Amino acid sequence: MLPVLALLLALPALLLAAGPAAAQVRIKDVADVEGVRDNQLVGYGLVVGLPGTGDKLRTAVFTRQSLVGMLERLGVNTRDNEKQLDTRNVAAVMVTANLPSFARSGSRIDVAVSALGDSTNLTGGTLLVTPLLGADGEVYAVSQGALATGAIGAKGAAASVQRGVPTAGRIANGAIVEREIPFELAGQDRLRLSLRNPDLTTAQRIAAAINGRLGGVATATDPRTVVLLTHGRDIPGLLGEIEQLRITPDQSARVIIEEASGTIVMGADVRISTVAIAQGNLTIRITETPQVSQPAPLSNGQTAVVPRTGIQVDDQNGRRLGILPRSVTLQELVNGLNSLGVGPRDMITILQSIKAAGALQAELEVR
Repeated sequence: MLPVLALLLALPALLLAAGPAAAQVRIKDVADVEGVRDNQLVGYGLVVGLPGTGDKLRTAVFTRQSLVGMLERLGVNTRDNEKQLDTRNVAAVMVTANLPSFARSGSRIDVAVSALGDSTNLTGGTLLVTPLLGADGEVYAVSQGALATGAIGAKGAAASVQRGVPTAGRIANGAIVEREIPFELAGQDRLRLSLRNPDLTTAQRIAAAINGRLGGVATATDPRTVVLLTHGRDIPGLLGEIEQLRITPDQSARVIIEEASGTIVMGADVRISTVAIAQGNLTIRITETPQVSQPAPLSNGQTAVVPRTGIQVDDQNGRRLGILPRSVTLQELVNGLNSLGVGPRDMITILQSIKAAGALQAELEVR
């Protein structure tokens, strides 16, 4: 409760610090060139050299079959004695990577490695040659190398401690690009800028900034897209000039509620119409303090336990009805709710009720 209360108390200060939110940003920070994108790769491989923390071959059938197939490709026949394999130094893993745009053949990319079977620790293992496939089934990169998990663990007779996840790791520059994804900027007669956060006002401001610098070459076609006519110009140079232009992004009024954790995030443009708010809970506290009744010496009595019950009722009658005037700001709303002693859980209910009453002039999203 204390960390959440501290967060609520810090909200007004954070809002004041971010008060003049009309900060300008570069176009490259809010929009991407359509077609210039990453592509996801995935592969299945084996990690070897583990200190007895690999898969159990008797239960992880896919690991045993993969190990037998790999040894056969290397000229070692283990088919006849497959069921006798009992090593714990091998683990089956899934390897994932992002192939960046314009990655050329021979360049290197990072890969992530995650255990697939019942391996308990991949630290110290080495990934064997693993082809990485794209969504079309083609091999675009090949990965191999020693992986690092960053996990630390210590274990004693009666206690153990572990920090990090030992069954997932990374290999820096662990894959070599074998196939390029063809995409040429040169020769394009038009380009499309795609906004990361769709907003029509922001799209129009981007088009206006580009036209103010280069003439009437940009048009905002929808909240996510700005079409740019190249007119035979040097496209890399043109994009390099455009992405440095600065605009002021706009945002819609929105309230995000994470009900599981009690987190509330509200945009700066959230407004509240005139509304009265009262909040209170009935709390009943029952305390049992039994006492022992002891008879007097040499008397014909018996020791008995006498119940003692204390009941306290808190109806929070000290709280009063609060009125928020028309078009209060986010900071005024938070200050008003804090003055009523409203906790985060109650604040979620109040915001939902204000929205239901039609007084919250913002989009309310509950997750």
